[in-house]
Amino acid sequence: MVDGYLARRYNAQTVVGTVIDPMADKALMTITVVALAMNGTLPLWLAVIILGRDVALAISAIYFRWISLPPPKTMARYWDFSLPSAEVHPTEISKINTFLQLLLVGNAMLLPVLPDAWLHAWNLPGIFEGWTYLVAGTTVWSGLSYVSNKDAVKILSTKEIQARLEKKDADKNEADSSK
Repeated sequence: MVDGYLARRYNAQTVVGTVIDPMADKALMTITVVALAMNGTLPLWLAVIILGRDVALAISAIYFRWISLPPPKTMARYWDFSLPSAEVHPTEISKINTFLQLLLVGNAMLLPVLPDAWLHAWNLPGIFEGWTYLVAGTTVWSGLSYVSNKDAVKILSTKEIQARLEKKDADKNEADSSK
């Protein structure tokens, strides 16, 4: 969240950053969800929902990148993130879901180290169970929001791609001339 804020605040956003930042978030979430499910802290059914949504979104991203890539379609051009072809805008529920998932993972790591007296006094295992159902619901809702929201994925037209490439070149030339 902090790096995204700083990038927007100082106009330091890059195409690579818009790809790598969500990938880093997903790597963090995947590793922690798998580890917590393997040791029994998170229910397996919840891990399947969280990871299943992420796999479905990753497959969709691969597909949309390929179909939106202007000719010639080569693997070199596919992995050239300086060549824009589609935009994915996170939905509001997706942002909320990511926040709730991070809180759930944090709570899952915290509960085992809390004193038993606290756990039972505040019914923390019961609250945690309710939290898992909330996160399962927002995870499913978040996945469906990309299908139902027409603004979530936008395939750029040839004209839009050309305009962005020209702007990028102009910005680069301006930066080079100011050195």
